Amino acid sequence: MESRTKGIGRQTLIISAATFMLIAATIGAGAFGGTSVDDLQDGALSAQGSYLAPAGPAFSIWSLIYLGLIAYTVWQAFPAQRQDPRQQAVGGWIAASMVLNGLWLVTAQYLTLWLTVIVIALLLAVLARVIVVLGRFPARNLADRILTDGANGLHFGWVTIATVANTAAWLTQIAPESWAQAADAWAIAVLAVVLVIGAAAAWVTGRIAPALATAWGLSWLAVGRLTGEPASTPTAVAAIVVAVVLVLVAVVAAIRRRNSAAQSTSR
Repeated sequence: MESRTKGIGRQTLIISAATFMLIAATIGAGAFGGTSVDDLQDGALSAQGSYLAPAGPAFSIWSLIYLGLIAYTVWQAFPAQRQDPRQQAVGGWIAASMVLNGLWLVTAQYLTLWLTVIVIALLLAVLARVIVVLGRFPARNLADRILTDGANGLHFGWVTIATVANTAAWLTQIAPESWAQAADAWAIAVLAVVLVIGAAAAWVTGRIAPALATAWGLSWLAVGRLTGEPASTPTAVAAIVVAVVLVLVAVVAAIRRRNSAAQSTSR
């Protein structure tokens, strides 16, 4: 009985967190009189906000992420998931990620740019925890793999590049003008760090969704630097290289994990 009550509580918590996230997203899109994200913080969060900001079309991935998270919220609310050990372990973390997702939009809308950096860094840390926990509990079926691993993997992968862009936007606002002379070098160095983190996450977890979301952002970052302002061919080339390598590492890691699982099953 106690386990059933906890399960219902977890399911309700996730539904509440998803509702808050969607309301915040609606406001962040400029509905109900709110300002759109592109115009927030004096345009610092727009596609022209920094050398590491993806071009505008990149942000369309949010539609897929939100759709996945909504589908996950509905699916996890079914009685069959109420006492599932995997959902018990990860549900609270996923709810926290949804709250932080919405809180970032509220922070960007009404507070300061440096606070958005703190919130998105916390969101990235929580999503990293989600990925680690999911790695300890194999998916029970295809729906679990798509809705739990897929939706949250895309969320993690996109927030990885979004954290970089958000932080770069803040630093662009506060850095001395002399730093602009080394902007290409700094951008490439940050992209190298993104590659290390993304490749390590892909290799350890064997999941491809995070890498695909990060590569999507990197590809549009390259487009932004080649066709928009601030222009930077070196940064664009580095972003393309990192995206390609990251996806290749993720594919190899996924194949390696699948082969390992198959060998374990056959024993």
